[in-house]
Amino acid sequence: MSELRFDGKVAVVTGAGHGLGRSHALLLAERGAKVVVNDLGGALDGTGASAGPAAEVVETITKNGGEAVASTDNVATPEGAAAIVQAALDAFGRVDILINNAGILRDRSFGKMSVEEFDAVLAVHVRGSFLVSRAAFPHMKEQAYGRIVNTSSPAGLFGNFGQANYSTAKMGLVGFTKTLGIEGARANIKANAIAPIAWTRMTESLLPAEFETKFAPERISPLVAYLAHESCEATGEVFSVGGGRVARVFVAEGPGWREDDISPEAIRDNWEAIMAEQPYLTTKLGEQAKASMEKML
Repeated sequence: MSELRFDGKVAVVTGAGHGLGRSHALLLAERGAKVVVNDLGGALDGTGASAGPAAEVVETITKNGGEAVASTDNVATPEGAAAIVQAALDAFGRVDILINNAGILRDRSFGKMSVEEFDAVLAVHVRGSFLVSRAAFPHMKEQAYGRIVNTSSPAGLFGNFGQANYSTAKMGLVGFTKTLGIEGARANIKANAIAPIAWTRMTESLLPAEFETKFAPERISPLVAYLAHESCEATGEVFSVGGGRVARVFVAEGPGWREDDISPEAIRDNWEAIMAEQPYLTTKLGEQAKASMEKML
């Protein structure tokens, strides 16, 4: 099999100082990409900053013969996002790949979660992904090429106790990804999302110790590399990945129930049909609502 290479391509990886982002950056660089390693260098809750994590990853890449530059700019501000993309342009002259991986945690049960804790998490995960994508998008559009990989989570797809902020952000990135897939199609910009299960500093307190090797970040990055490669034609998709398993995650609609004279009582009496899952309907980007409307006519 021919090796998937990234020679001549420039990748921006946010949150690349640790865990998943670090693993993504190292793999892309190993396969020839020039990499902007972005990491604010803060704590898990987003507080503080340090140039150390990004610099360490850059040093590792360059020692292995690759090319990389560090960025410690904040993804959650327009100025920071613009600076991250500008770092790629200044160092390498273009930007082909964007891996939106930066994130923080402010876990708290819903009844005790503050507005600040909710807003802070959305600011990094959703606003940050939007801002850096917005900064990169015009350059990708001009060159008629781009690959964007966003980072969702099983917590976003299925919910998780104590993570109303995090799960909201991660599901928001699913909708964001699907819209980017639609709007980027004409310019050959592909956008996809991953929902990883990995042992990182974000999850080490949640996962059993025996998961560390089986769910290492290095077992997530191969999917990211494929989604970021020029040969990948998928767009607007979400993939579950972890422990060596990769699967497409999709939104589907059951067969449903229809009646002209609809009422609360009729809905109650036909609840089993409404809740039925088979045969399900799934459509390509942007067609789900249209298909649902056509079923009603």
